Amino acid sequence: MRKYNEALANRIAEKLMHLPDVEEKEMFTALIFMVDGKMCIGVFKNDLMLRLNPDDIECLNNKDGWEQMTMGGKQMKGYILVSEDVLNRNDELDFWIKLALDFNPFAKSSKKRHK
Repeated sequence: MRKYNEALANRIAEKLMHLPDVEEKEMFTALIFMVDGKMCIGVFKNDLMLRLNPDDIECLNNKDGWEQMTMGGKQMKGYILVSEDVLNRNDELDFWIKLALDFNPFAKSSKKRHK
């Protein structure tokens, strides 16, 4: 049984299928969409997880339905969760996905682990 919203994951996958380098990875009880080898978008339970420029997050104060992501009580700088409740319309989902894709070229890749 999946621990993330598969319907939301399918909607995101459909919106990313035009990109040349997208990989889906299950991790942290979520489905992560790697774009150009970098964590970009994910589905965490029923929420949309996005990696954004940390400096741009304060510009979202006029948008409803999102919060800073926390793991283990620690705020994850540059990561937010968007509630499924505000993603019913495609234009809303498109808005959030565009923010993550716009930041992706500037995001740092995680270091590859040697086996």
